[in-house]
Amino acid sequence: MLAEEQAALRRVATLVAHGVSPEELFAAVTEEVCRLLAVKYASLARYEAGGTCTFVAWSGSGDLLPPIGTRLTLGGSNVHTLVFETGRPARIDNYADATGPLGVAAREDRAGSGAGAPVIVEGRLWGVMGAYSPLGLQLPLDTEERLSNFTELLATAISNAESRAELARLAQEQAALRRVATLVARGAPAEELFATVTEEVGWLLGSHLAGMARFESDKRVTVLATWGAEGEQHPLVPGPWQLEGGDVASMISQTGRSVRIDDYVGVPGRIAAFVRDELGIGCSVGSPIVVEGRLWGALFVHARLTDEPFPQDTELRLTHFTELLATAVANAESRAGLGRLAEEQAALRRVATLVARGTPPEELFTAVVEEVAGLLPVEFASMGRYESDGTMTAVAISSQVGDRFPVGSRWPLEGSNVSTMVAHTGRPVRIDSYGDATDALGAAIRERGLGSGVGTPVIVEGRLWGVMTASSSPERPLPPDTEARLATFTELVATAVANAESRNELMASRARIVTADYETRRRIERDLHDATQQRLVSLGLELRAAQAMVPPQLGELEGLLSRVAEGLGKVFDELREISQGIHPAVLSEGGLKPALTALRRRSAVPVVLDLHAERRLPERVEVAAYYVVSEALTNAAKHAHASVVNVDLDTRDGVLQLAIRDDGIGGADASHGSGLVGLSDRIEALGGRLQVTSPLGTGTTLLIEVPLEGQSSPLSPER
Repeated sequence: MLAEEQAALRRVATLVAHGVSPEELFAAVTEEVCRLLAVKYASLARYEAGGTCTFVAWSGSGDLLPPIGTRLTLGGSNVHTLVFETGRPARIDNYADATGPLGVAAREDRAGSGAGAPVIVEGRLWGVMGAYSPLGLQLPLDTEERLSNFTELLATAISNAESRAELARLAQEQAALRRVATLVARGAPAEELFATVTEEVGWLLGSHLAGMARFESDKRVTVLATWGAEGEQHPLVPGPWQLEGGDVASMISQTGRSVRIDDYVGVPGRIAAFVRDELGIGCSVGSPIVVEGRLWGALFVHARLTDEPFPQDTELRLTHFTELLATAVANAESRAGLGRLAEEQAALRRVATLVARGTPPEELFTAVVEEVAGLLPVEFASMGRYESDGTMTAVAISSQVGDRFPVGSRWPLEGSNVSTMVAHTGRPVRIDSYGDATDALGAAIRERGLGSGVGTPVIVEGRLWGVMTASSSPERPLPPDTEARLATFTELVATAVANAESRNELMASRARIVTADYETRRRIERDLHDATQQRLVSLGLELRAAQAMVPPQLGELEGLLSRVAEGLGKVFDELREISQGIHPAVLSEGGLKPALTALRRRSAVPVVLDLHAERRLPERVEVAAYYVVSEALTNAAKHAHASVVNVDLDTRDGVLQLAIRDDGIGGADASHGSGLVGLSDRIEALGGRLQVTSPLGTGTTLLIEVPLEGQSSPLSPER
């Protein structure tokens, strides 16, 4: 018997030394035990988590032996349970009294007695080797000891196999991590990285399904990547899902730690129901993805109801991948943040350029909402101006949801909508849903399929001027930083509005000054013509009459009166010239062409006229053009040392175009307080512009444009 036993042990030791597969070794050991001990059957079982054991080898004549791989629950009175509870060899001499699932199975297979020896692998209880006699027979008393001889060899073989498997697993894991790290270092697109990591994890951990998800700001989770085992396809996962149950994602979002679910029975929530009922999952393990200190998402693996539970180190192994993922996400977000910042700065520069150019408000408002719509993930952007009657006027719109909100439309400020709430609070406002809106504006927004909205006030010099809004569909909530990003645009808009209002006030002030100047000149001209000049004429006539009445003997008196009459006539002529300088009658009566012709005749510098205005122009425009030409000719004579001045006048597309060029010394500078400042003010008061070009040595050019639309009506010839 000893020789046979030694021979059997040598055969097993040889297999161990050859490093045969565990399955082959387990089968050989149970056959040797069954033959050597002459028992009904021998078995080898591995203890599992959760108080179970799995049969990995059988040998013998049992008729009802469960298939290899069958897992049964420990408990009751039987060899497997006794060895598990004590960690020592155990014996039951009469299985008629055995209890528990394992005891019932042995009794039903007509086992008489049973003995078991623990398989201790590197200090831990790995499993049990059992031997069973036929019904009515007892096992020898040394059965446990003889079994132990084989379990020691088994422990060595299992330890070696586990070491080899661990090395292989470690090598596989390191290879998978290197592949992922290469993608991270290469800056691979997020979609490619997420899909690769999910596949690597699913394959490496032997899962049935694997996935990766991102937590959203509204307590929801969105699945970004899925993987199914070979021959399997991961079912379509709807979403995003509300985090409201006891599933892996919900628990990770609550705790920020790894989570394991070994049984989905009774787990609440729609996600758990989907995983359990639709995917057929029995066990799940998930680990958090923490990006720069914040919980970003989760990586998880699933096993079917019929699969073995995941090993205890699964959470740790998942963590190796989530750390790489966190680095990749942080890098991607940094790149995206830099790209987004660059785009935002470019958009702000474009808007700031428009502000600096003094772009008309309507054009600026349109540009701003288009920049916002292009920069943010929105379907609708708008700008509204608050009115004094409790309404808001839409001044600019960028919409992908139709034209329900045309520019110029007016909306009452009532109900619960972004524009009304900003008007009431003067602060940024966010609305996540318009589902319950009953007011006109809120209902219109809802009918256009818009869900969440953000509004930021436009504050102009301390007063609430209007609102900038951005809205998106319910499926795409606006990012948390939307209010701050909108505010950068509203600050520029506020500056532009303040500048425009200042310009409008300046233009109005200039217009009032020019109008007052014009009216004063006209009044002085009328007063001189109707009063002073008429009185001088009357005095001259009376003086001539008195001269005619002087007797011949008073010739000296008659000569005195004659000299006084001549002097009075000269005063009259001088006064008439002054009157015409204040507001020349030829301008009022004949228009620009004869008035400029008169200026040419009086000019000290030769003037070449090229005039194409065939009709009378608005009075204010004619007066402004006349005085600009008059001042330019005076400057050319006094300062430019010019030999000729060219004056070109035309009207095109409703704009007066006037060009005055001399061939003088140049160097004219409006900033030095010359008469050019007054000319510029006069032109700008009419909504026009004056451009001065005066390089040294090449003369001076004045280019004037004045819009004709909206000016006062032209003078009639009679006037």
